[in-house]
Amino acid sequence: MKFYRLERDPSPRYTGYLNAAHKWGLPGLEPCPTCKCGGAGAGLEYPCVDLSSLPPDELKKLSDFWPVPLKEIERLREVVRPLVPPGARLEPGTLFGPLQGTGVGYFGQLDLYVPWALCLRREALERLQEAGVRGLQGCPTRIRFRTKHAPTLLEMQMELHGQLHPDCLPPDLQPPCPTCGNEFLTRPDPIILDAATLPPEPDLFRLKQGATLIVANERFVETVRRLELDGVLFHELEVR
Repeated sequence: MKFYRLERDPSPRYTGYLNAAHKWGLPGLEPCPTCKCGGAGAGLEYPCVDLSSLPPDELKKLSDFWPVPLKEIERLREVVRPLVPPGARLEPGTLFGPLQGTGVGYFGQLDLYVPWALCLRREALERLQEAGVRGLQGCPTRIRFRTKHAPTLLEMQMELHGQLHPDCLPPDLQPPCPTCGNEFLTRPDPIILDAATLPPEPDLFRLKQGATLIVANERFVETVRRLELDGVLFHELEVR
């Protein structure tokens, strides 16, 4: 099985732009007392998760992304855990709820509105599912378009799978921080995936060891190409 990373097609015709964000999320982290790292990560997004049933005071805290102490992050994790998919990773900066905002321009059938988040037109998702692509979960966005023939975009909620092969990691990589879990990992170049950790399905997922990387298997890529769906390019990744 071959695996690919996604890139937004840079052709001039794809002028689509979203000024949009998720309503809720875990706040950023104040500097950790052990490793001194803080802030918020990117790539952990659960647009299908609805937090509106939580008490108003908790929703207020989950709408403010200003950094907070680790103890508050840990508390808020447990507040949202019953509402998220089993095994969801809940790190500072994890986002929840539908994408909402405004949009303008022309969007392909698939669109990486940022490099780590993917939207599909509704008809593209339906065609992929009918063609047998497995494990796709699209969540309706709340985008107001200032353009004719506005598309209906759904943001993909993707599971976490797979690891980087040790051959592409620095030999002096530190172990995760015992206090906050920070992995001190930047994306390697080149990227090499560990074959033993890659799943037969779903056909589209986020890399567990680096959630900003969206990975598609050859079943997904071949189906997109056969259906002539546009908007993204695929680059094969090395697997060992």
